Order: sequence, then C-alpha cells, then structure tokens
Amino acid sequence: MNIPNLLVVPFPVQGHVNPLMNFSEKMVEHGCKITFVNTEFSQKRMVSSVGKQESLEESPTIKLVSIPDGLEADDDRSDLGKLCDSVLSTMPSMLEKVIEDIHVNSGERITCIVADVIMGWALEVGRKLGIKGILFCTASAATFVLEYKIPNLIQDGIIDSHGCPITKGTFQISPSMPSMDVKAIWWSNVYNPTTERKIFKYLVHCMQNSNLAKWCICNTTYELEPSALSCVPKLLPVGPLLRSYDKTNVTARSLGQFWEEDHSCIDWLNQQPRCSVLYIAFGSFTLFDQNQFNELALGLDLTNRSFLWVVRQDNKMAFPSEFLGSKGKIVGWTPQLKVLNHPSIACFLSHCGWNSIIEGFSSGVPFLCWPYFTDQFQNRNYICDELKVGLGLNSDENGLVSRWEIKKKLDRLISDEQIRTKSLELKETVMSNIAEGGGSSENVSRLLSWLKS
Repeated sequence: MNIPNLLVVPFPVQGHVNPLMNFSEKMVEHGCKITFVNTEFSQKRMVSSVGKQESLEESPTIKLVSIPDGLEADDDRSDLGKLCDSVLSTMPSMLEKVIEDIHVNSGERITCIVADVIMGWALEVGRKLGIKGILFCTASAATFVLEYKIPNLIQDGIIDSHGCPITKGTFQISPSMPSMDVKAIWWSNVYNPTTERKIFKYLVHCMQNSNLAKWCICNTTYELEPSALSCVPKLLPVGPLLRSYDKTNVTARSLGQFWEEDHSCIDWLNQQPRCSVLYIAFGSFTLFDQNQFNELALGLDLTNRSFLWVVRQDNKMAFPSEFLGSKGKIVGWTPQLKVLNHPSIACFLSHCGWNSIIEGFSSGVPFLCWPYFTDQFQNRNYICDELKVGLGLNSDENGLVSRWEIKKKLDRLISDEQIRTKSLELKETVMSNIAEGGGSSENVSRLLSWLKS
C-alpha cells in the first residue's frame, strides 16, 4: 500500500502554523509521513517555545525543515505587506530545492503538497515537479469563497483591482449565503493603504493557483457553513481540527506554538468554581493602544469576576495604576483548548479569529466578541446574529470599548441561559463530525483514498 508523503507549507504566522500542524498530526494518525516547512524565523520561535531543539527536529512523525523568508533577523514581520513581498520573491525557489533534496537524499518522493491558501504559489512549484496539491484554508469557508470569488467582486464593481471597496454596505457572494460587509472584510484600518494593497496583490496571486488543487480543505463542518461549502464543490470540511494533548510528551503538546505555554493557569483554574471564570485572549496579532488597554484592564476589575487574561510577551502597554487584578490571573500564553474545556470557564472574550472560534464552538463556551481586523468582523456577526452563541462589544463615539460596556455585556452574557444552552448544543453538533462516521471523518477518509491512489 502506498504511504502518502505530504509536504505541508503554512504561512509563517502563529494563526496559520497552528491549524496546519493540527492537520498534520491528524494525517500522521492515519499513517501519512509529513515534512512541515517553516521559515527559519518561525522555526526558531517554535524551538524557543519548547526549549528542546533536538526533540523537535528529530520527531519520528513530523519532520521539520526551514527555509529563509528573505527578511533580515531584525525586520518587523508584523508588517504583512513587507512579509508577503519577501515570501513571494524568496521562498518558491527555496521550496523547490528542499523538495529536490528530499528526492535525492532520502530515497523518498513527496506525493502531495498541502499549501496554506496564502502560500498558494507552492502548488505551482508542485506542478513544475509533477506533484499533486491540496489547498488548506485556515479561515472560515465563507472567507475562502470570498477570496475565491475576487475576480467576480472586481467585475461586479464591489471592489476595485486593489481590493478597495467601491460599494458601501453589504453584498452577497451568492443568493444562498448571508450578506457580508465588504469594508469589514477588506479594509481593516489596521494597515496603511500601501500595505493593504500589497497584501491584496499577494492574495490574488496565491488564489490564481487554486485551479491546481484537487481539493481545498477547511477547518469547518457542513452544519456550520452549508451555504459557503456549496459554492465551491471541491471545498471539503475536515473540522474541527483540535490539538491532542499528550500528558507524557511536552514537545508534542507544544509543537506549532510560537510562545511558551504557561500551564500554571490550569492549576489556577482547578481552584475556581464551576462556570465562574472569564477567559480573555486576542490571538497572536491584536494590539491595543494605551487608552483601550486601560479600559480593558479596569473593565475586568469592574466586573468583580474571576478572569484568566492572556497578555502576550510582545505587549508594550503598561497596566493602569488603578488596576487591581486581584480576582484574576495574567499569563503570556496558554494551552487554549485545554483552558476552554475546563469546567470553571464561563465565557470567552475573543478577537474572533477562526481558530479560536472553532476551539470555542468545540468546547461549548459562549463568546463575548471583540474583533480586531479583516474576517473577524464577519465572524462576530456569524456568532452573534446567526448562531446566537455570543454577544458583541460596541465602541463609543471615540472608537473606544469602555469598561462599562465590558461589564454590561459580560453580566448579560453570563445570565443568558439560552446562549449557554445553544453553545452546548453547538458543541455536540460540531464534535459529532470527528466521531466515527461523522462528516469530517468521512472527508478525511476520502482524502486518504485519493492520496493513496
């Protein structure tokens, strides 16, 4: 029987490496071999988070390799426009060399490239070398359809050739899908227009290679996004893709993370009453200015509730002098899925990134939504308006989410039994997909059959 030998290529940021690593581990469980391609910078972050380079590089199941991203060591990789330009000019030739070296030196051949949607150029490398390909979408199926339909959006006058909105308000990709706010998706007001245009140009280039993929797989389920999935026949849901925590192996538990996880938070949660703790985490990109950081901190004091707050090591904001924080614990990074499944967690204050959403859905936890940029605004609408498993925070006339707004919405969310019931029902629906005979399990089997053919 043929053993699939997959080369996995994530975009070099935490929110993309993590789900592709989860997918890789899933495929290893089914007997596949994995070569996971990081940038050198990302690999150093992963190694640093574990602290044991040898165990990472000598993993018997997933082989990690790294190639340069073309930037200098001290360049700002949060400048996504600069990163995209450098990735595209540097990495394709490097990836081709990695594959050729594997073929020559190991006596094995890569049978399929699994490329992050925004590393879609990797499929062109595969075509050149006669290797079939799969695209992996780390966002929702709805976001993938939006990206897939970019030429239509330009042709219909919804956005221009730089990705800037022409029309105002909402639009529909297809009659069966909910309306989307084009400004919320494409023009996030986080980056300057030049950077936004670079990102959009890079995205368009990557999506042009989608025709080279037999399948486009997505970390979602049929029940969550039936309309979006029906828009692109080769879009295959395989979610929820969740980490498996190996209590005997710290390395396996941390593979794919850029920050060291603070497991002391689990001991702290063990001491809290059931359904009493507000969990606050904004992913790997969200940044607040000092005024907003102050309001959040003082809002947590105002709630008079226990909280677990993730404040990343790259945070440069100071805690306000009035902040007590006496009922909470603040950590740099957490084993998030483990936290969300802890019985003491009452709700999740989130930036609404898709990875966090899937983990929250899979844990049955209600959301307090505070999106930061791009698809996160549409994700908030989905959580609050369609699924009704959360509430959104509103900013004031100055664009600030006040401490009083945080307290008001949290009190309302905690007391809403209907939202909690819906959240638990959604968990059951989502998790049934990865049980034997579930929709996503069947799709993984379908992928494996294709890979072995």
